[in-house]
Amino acid sequence: MTTLAEPTMALEMCDTTSAVPQVQVRAVSMLHGDPRHPVRALDGISLDIGPGEFVCVVGASGCGKSTLLNLLAGLDDPTVGSIAVAGRTSLMFQDAALFPWLTARGNVEVALELDGVARRDRRPQAEELLRTVHLEAFADRRPHELSGGMRQRVALARALARRCDLLLMDEPFGALDAMTRDLLHDELERLWIERGCAVMFVTHNVREAVRLADRVVLLSSRPGRVVGEFDIDLERPRRIGSPEVAELAAPIAERLREEVVRHGAR
Repeated sequence: MTTLAEPTMALEMCDTTSAVPQVQVRAVSMLHGDPRHPVRALDGISLDIGPGEFVCVVGASGCGKSTLLNLLAGLDDPTVGSIAVAGRTSLMFQDAALFPWLTARGNVEVALELDGVARRDRRPQAEELLRTVHLEAFADRRPHELSGGMRQRVALARALARRCDLLLMDEPFGALDAMTRDLLHDELERLWIERGCAVMFVTHNVREAVRLADRVVLLSSRPGRVVGEFDIDLERPRRIGSPEVAELAAPIAERLREEVVRHGAR
């Protein structure tokens, strides 16, 4: 793989060969639309994610980030190439997409029912999951009675109901205010450490990626190709506004800017 960014300080080109991968993506391309005039969303992507690794994927709008998540979730099949995912996956979207007629507990119970949990066990398990995201006091509230951040917490509890080995997250905090997003970063990091699952987190916010990730993967503008991978060697917990995060985010953001300009000039 060709890398297009230089390592700096704690920011290094990564080596993912040391662990047995949770995810293996091999030379994957994805075409959409009319077969006579297809749109190439992804082009020859190869990528590994190790067990328990937190990977953030950044790139310009339309670069295929969400397409890649859908492929890993098994919602689509690649046009070319292969994908292998060990264990169970769960997918969380930017929109909480809760059922408005159900309570917070009810929304989580639906996920447990789909996962085959017996009726008698769903309520206590749903309440435990809501307790995990600090919403046990709001179990009987419906989505319209919850703030945006609370709705995303319910969505996170629902995603965790699958006891997944790989949590896929598609810009889940993008619509939230900065303070709420920062609090949910803390919650997500805590749950990731407790659960030990691998995470692939899609975002267009480079600082958010550096705040959260063990590794940042940079995709080119359409068609999406991996043009850089960066280990983030910063102690946790981190703050999105810290000088250390800003310093490591700067070269990735500059490389992303170059990619956006290059795409716009075509």
